[in-house]
Amino acid sequence: MISRNIVMRVGRPTDHLEEITKMYTEGLGFEIIGGFDNHGDFSGRMVGHPKHHFHLEFTTHCQEKAGRAPTLENLLVFYLPDDDEYAKAIERISNSGFKKVKSFNPYWEGGGQTFEDLDGYRVVLANAESPF
Repeated sequence: MISRNIVMRVGRPTDHLEEITKMYTEGLGFEIIGGFDNHGDFSGRMVGHPKHHFHLEFTTHCQEKAGRAPTLENLLVFYLPDDDEYAKAIERISNSGFKKVKSFNPYWEGGGQTFEDLDGYRVVLANAESPF
């Protein structure tokens, strides 16, 4: 079993490294917590919160195109049960370059909103407690 004290990094490619980094820092209130440039033809940025046990890594390759998200169900879901925090998060993500979209899975339309980044990857802000 993996310990609860580990840090999980979720990585994905992008063709828009700087724009995506800005979208996620401004839209979700994350910080740039690391990065690298021209490391074996890759550049990357890690975003998140320094004390959280997860962060996101966006990478780009100087010779390969990443393209768009492979499906409409490539989601990051954030549960925001506090109404004021939820409203502020919706305003922040709406003003950061994310595009509000209809969720592919109708479950997220009840009590949440779905947004898409430049690469077609989606973020759901759910105004609810996590069920887990």
